[in-house]
Amino acid sequence: MTSPLRDLLDHRLIVVTGKGGTGKTAVSCLLAEAARRAGKRVLIAETSATESIVTRFESAPKPVGYAGRELRPGLFAVHVDPHEALADYVRLQTGLGVVTDRILHSETFQQLLEAAPGWRELIVLGKVWHLEQKQDARGRPLYDLIVVDAPATGHGLTFLDVPRVVQQAVRAGPLARHASWVEAMVHDRERTLLLPVTLPEELPVLETCELIARARGEVDIAVDRVVVNRMPSRLASRALACLDRLPPSLSPESLPPVPAMRAMLEHESRREAIAVAWRRSVSARCGLPVVDLPSLPRGFEPDGDWAAFADVILRPAVWPGEPGAAAATATPGGADASGVDAA
Repeated sequence: MTSPLRDLLDHRLIVVTGKGGTGKTAVSCLLAEAARRAGKRVLIAETSATESIVTRFESAPKPVGYAGRELRPGLFAVHVDPHEALADYVRLQTGLGVVTDRILHSETFQQLLEAAPGWRELIVLGKVWHLEQKQDARGRPLYDLIVVDAPATGHGLTFLDVPRVVQQAVRAGPLARHASWVEAMVHDRERTLLLPVTLPEELPVLETCELIARARGEVDIAVDRVVVNRMPSRLASRALACLDRLPPSLSPESLPPVPAMRAMLEHESRREAIAVAWRRSVSARCGLPVVDLPSLPRGFEPDGDWAAFADVILRPAVWPGEPGAAAATATPGGADASGVDAA
């Protein structure tokens, strides 16, 4: 009997990553919205070169920028630009605002930065640490939960491992001290969680397995579940069973002939079975339970209804193959529908 996992909302920092195209940004938005609805004060920290999270919340989006702003009551977003974060850090260390800005924005210094490996990751993580440390007027954490929309898969691990590398290279001084603080945050299993996102397909699953193996071996960050995004329901299988009860000669109006419908449903049913197999595979290979997310009819557009499905991300993770374990999807209005049997 496996012990139940901690609730996602019990963590202070959740780093969401996955192969490009698996929907890690969408998962970050779902998690932040679910936490907001649960009464948490939430911050999404976006680390990509261009902003995209705001487009999920606003039909006429305005940049949130490095200063950040509130997108919905209790939900804030910030775009962690490494150049701005570096300038911020140097100002705090030197107290020379104008001089610092002139140096950091000079063409020569910018070229030097582009050639220096790892500085972006360290500075961005340092900014995340600074945000996690912020307190309100009463001395309480300013944010109950910080969701980091991290770089994709391999870059995401480099992002998390840089503080350790810096500590090995720089043994003393402010940089080493600050890197140690950031590294402690990454390794704190009570505070920080890595949340991998995959699709029930071969390449994303294989890359996710490699990601988790490296996260355990190289970074030593907590990871306790895998999000399987766009998990199909078993609607095709159910419809096929219903179709079997109809006479083959039936010619319903405004619908294809029964044999044609059967062929389409059989094709979709095979796709469902393949998805279930890869869902079971990622769980077995990684030794982790899974959380299933459905494909939403209207996607993650700001005028869509994706926010109504936010609580799906908080469902308990399940072990495919255990009695009663099944892929689950959500239907409009919040009602649940059982997915493909994974036993």
